[in-house]
Amino acid sequence: MHKLTNKEEEVMHILWKLEKAFVKEVLAEIKSDPPHYNTLSTIIRNLEEKGYVAYEAFGKTHRYYPIIAKEDYRKRFMNKAIENYFNNSYKNVVSFFAKEEKISVEELKEIIKLIEKKQ
Repeated sequence: MHKLTNKEEEVMHILWKLEKAFVKEVLAEIKSDPPHYNTLSTIIRNLEEKGYVAYEAFGKTHRYYPIIAKEDYRKRFMNKAIENYFNNSYKNVVSFFAKEEKISVEELKEIIKLIEKKQ
């Protein structure tokens, strides 16, 4: 799987949400700093070349849809981030969020319960 740019990832989130969409429908979903139609069309074609989307042809226009599940992308993204930024340590991830005060004691207790249930 190829790495996605921020714009490509934004477009993928829209396609996951819409499930199938024409370029104009994707464009309508971009709220901040929408690209030109042709630019967006190029971004979507790049996603197709990278193996993230496919399309159904309707004459000269295409309706695009994701062929990579959001969950599969999320797993790959998270595994890569943990590998690159946290030395492949989930303990370092949790510690980071605790230090940044992004996770509460209650949430940590819930995580421990989930882990204990799996054992």
